[in-house]
Amino acid sequence: MTNQYGILFKQEQAHDDAIWSVAWGTNKKENSETVVTGSLDDLVKVWKWRDERLDLQWSLEGHQLGVVSVDISHTLPIAASSSLDAHIRLWDLENGKQIKSIDAGPGHAMPIRSLTFSPDSQLLVTASDDGYIKIYDVQHANLAGTLSGHASWVLNVAFCPDDTHFVSSSSDKSVKVWDVGTRTCVHTFFDHQDQVWGVKYNGNGSKIVSVGDDQEIHIYDCPI
Repeated sequence: MTNQYGILFKQEQAHDDAIWSVAWGTNKKENSETVVTGSLDDLVKVWKWRDERLDLQWSLEGHQLGVVSVDISHTLPIAASSSLDAHIRLWDLENGKQIKSIDAGPGHAMPIRSLTFSPDSQLLVTASDDGYIKIYDVQHANLAGTLSGHASWVLNVAFCPDDTHFVSSSSDKSVKVWDVGTRTCVHTFFDHQDQVWGVKYNGNGSKIVSVGDDQEIHIYDCPI
């Protein structure tokens, strides 16, 4: 450990094109850490973080267009990726094999900007430029719900730690809180002056942070 900020490691030429997405996960069973990257070179790469360096474990092929979003399950050794080919792919991080492929084209008419696992890994939520949010059942790899409410691109989604709610942000300048059980929007924040690129919950789900093109950071109270 160090009490100073500094770069620990740099992986040059990690992909053959721009890298648009990254996720970091912990395998508690193996006491190891995994980094997953998605690139416009159509590849998903799985790296092990050990001895203060990244070691390439798997280079995953399957997407036909650039990979724009990746996430790692909180409870299972799996990762998810989405790309401009309108497919969501689930990957086994232990053997580097594709588990399932979900054709999101019938559900999303435009590219998926963001995807996230629920904390219990039973659901996968996607945000798309078509203005819709989709909920997928991970085990059965099927569409479990479609949510509308944003007037423009949905740019980001994030789950509450207790699995009951998730939050979305959009180019319509709003932040919306959704109830997972009822599939309804329970509150909308209209405080940003421009499109909202990022949203996250804090550790206990009592607050939300959002950031946007208006160069502002907003913190919201949320009942829990």
